[in-house]
Amino acid sequence: MLRRSLLFLPGNNPGMLQTASILGADGVILDLEDAVSLTEKDSARILVREAIKNMDFSEVELFIRINPMDGIYGEEDIRTVAPLKPDTLLIAKADEESLIKASSLLDSIEEEYSMEKGSIKLMALIETAYGVENVYSIIKSSDRVNGVLFGAEDYTADLGIKRTKVGEEIFYARNKIATACRALKISSIDTPFTDTEDYQGLKQDTLNGKRLGMTGKAAINPRQIESIHEVFAPSQDEINYALRVLNAVEKAEKEGKGVFALDGKMVDAPIIARARNTAELAKTLGLI
Repeated sequence: MLRRSLLFLPGNNPGMLQTASILGADGVILDLEDAVSLTEKDSARILVREAIKNMDFSEVELFIRINPMDGIYGEEDIRTVAPLKPDTLLIAKADEESLIKASSLLDSIEEEYSMEKGSIKLMALIETAYGVENVYSIIKSSDRVNGVLFGAEDYTADLGIKRTKVGEEIFYARNKIATACRALKISSIDTPFTDTEDYQGLKQDTLNGKRLGMTGKAAINPRQIESIHEVFAPSQDEINYALRVLNAVEKAEKEGKGVFALDGKMVDAPIIARARNTAELAKTLGLI
């Protein structure tokens, strides 16, 4: 399952919901939280419910961002959309308590509607200082959690600091989230880049997250998807090197060699694993 790009779409915009599955993102997030004003929460919830009922989302992974579980809307969001079995619910302001509460509610809904237990997954939206510091335990609080999305705007607001394009202020948070997710073998999705006209800045910001271990990036505009995919695709040089490593491994195994060198450098298990991952991704993307 590719999660290079997750595209936010406002849940109260019928036109955008109609095009959700053809915009090119690996996943779409129908948003019931930040994109929807307080006066439109109920109507957006119903609109998203009807969209899931009547539209084909089979070509994308379908996420619904629900409102915080400690407020008046989160539980109703889940009760409305969960019976239609979206792939994943994105839990805003996630902490251990909110994920446990959401998971328990899904248990009862899945039983009521004769769904397979655990079929609806959760993604934790980490966007507070508490969330960053406790990301590992938050992920572990429910076995439904299959990913984390980092929200840098709310995180920096919580810290009382300025969000910049350079992103030095979120280096720690990105790396901690990516490390926790890698340890638990789940996706780590980087924060959106909010300047929808700065494509060079988007590429650099995406690369910054990737270098720290992020496995994908959220987008707020369909025009950002191509740049994100470009960063998360292996380059031709990376593909060529990976194939050379794998060919050398095959040759060494035939010759009974446990250790070998390529281009004067020793090839060990981490290099071989990285080469296999690169080749596998390239095949998935149709690059080889």
